[in-house]
Amino acid sequence: MAKVKPFKGIRPPKHLVTQVASRPYDVLSSEEARAEADGNEKSLYHIIKPEIDFAPGTDEHSKPVYDKAVDNFKAFKQNGWLVQDDKEHYYIYAQTMNGRTQYGIVVAANVDDYMEGRIKKHELTRRDKEEDRMKHVRVQNANIEPVFFAFPDNKELDEIIKKVTEGTPEYNFVAEDGFGHHFWVVDDDELIDRITNEFAKIPYLYIADGHHRTAAAALVGNEKARLNPNHKGDEEYNYFLAVAFPASHLKIIDYNRLVKDLNGLSPAEFLEKLEYHFIVEDKGTEVYTPAALHNFSLYLEGHWYSLTARRGTYDDNDPIGVLDVTISSDLILRDILGIHDLRSDKRVDFVGGIRGLEELKRRVDSGEMAAALALFPVSMDQLMTIADTGNIMPPKTTWFEPKLRSGLVIHELD
Repeated sequence: MAKVKPFKGIRPPKHLVTQVASRPYDVLSSEEARAEADGNEKSLYHIIKPEIDFAPGTDEHSKPVYDKAVDNFKAFKQNGWLVQDDKEHYYIYAQTMNGRTQYGIVVAANVDDYMEGRIKKHELTRRDKEEDRMKHVRVQNANIEPVFFAFPDNKELDEIIKKVTEGTPEYNFVAEDGFGHHFWVVDDDELIDRITNEFAKIPYLYIADGHHRTAAAALVGNEKARLNPNHKGDEEYNYFLAVAFPASHLKIIDYNRLVKDLNGLSPAEFLEKLEYHFIVEDKGTEVYTPAALHNFSLYLEGHWYSLTARRGTYDDNDPIGVLDVTISSDLILRDILGIHDLRSDKRVDFVGGIRGLEELKRRVDSGEMAAALALFPVSMDQLMTIADTGNIMPPKTTWFEPKLRSGLVIHELD
């Protein structure tokens, strides 16, 4: 059963939240963070991307950069830009995109739940990226940024969310990308207990986004437990920062592919090879969006094509075999284009659907890429089934939007 607890969040005063809050560390480059933080000493980028306080080109993994992150976090607290709540709370965090709002509960999630598989993953992690995030958690002794979880819908938790969000939010703003962020403090002790008890009835939590941050946070907590001869299991380091959303609130958007060349084939030869496994239809020059599962959109030489996988090319009873990312990776990228490793092959690139299919068209028309492939998005049910069966999704399968805003609340490990 899922074990969560309330915590004494560290967060900005209401009037400073828009200056402090930032995009997550991994969705922008150091140069972009430097530009976004320009003239704003209160930006969280000074803590999560501290290389911006050094000359461009400075190694972001060097000791002086990690040390600067620690100094900046201390300064934010000393200056009153981040202030710790005086009691343990849960928080409700809602995000609005394109008129649709999703509501999550900010919790301290349990390290043992991750280590023992009650927090389920659907992606592989890379040790180098885990280690980088572990260093940040270690040096700060805090989870500065939350991870993004989903949980099976729960009527009681829905009612609690509804009750809390009828009140005035602590934070309520629209970020520069047009997405709304709304944040409530759960102050009622009875509601806090109900949240804890209701999560205890939920068998599993699911990592939606942030596999490396989840692994890093849990591994640091586990490390601190091993190093503490008086470890009891109720210490704050046994928990890490997460925002958990009911699965029905979440929508996965498409995660599309671009290829640099056609593996020596002419466009006509490429289309001819596609005919073996797909029904290929020329849709002309107007953007074509995949219509359903097993239908793909191809952009090639100024034309959009519909590709519909023929029966027998997929297995709807196999959690991995049913995925369009599997079909396209195996039958197009691997078998026709010779791209075998999506994690390392430089001939393929990936674009989140938030940028729209026009971005695929732009990059092909510019000559940078030879062709683009748009996929029908994975569903939350598919994601949870894959996690439940112990399977791992192929690389670059899911794209969640909007991203969690960093800096709304921080969890310290003491």
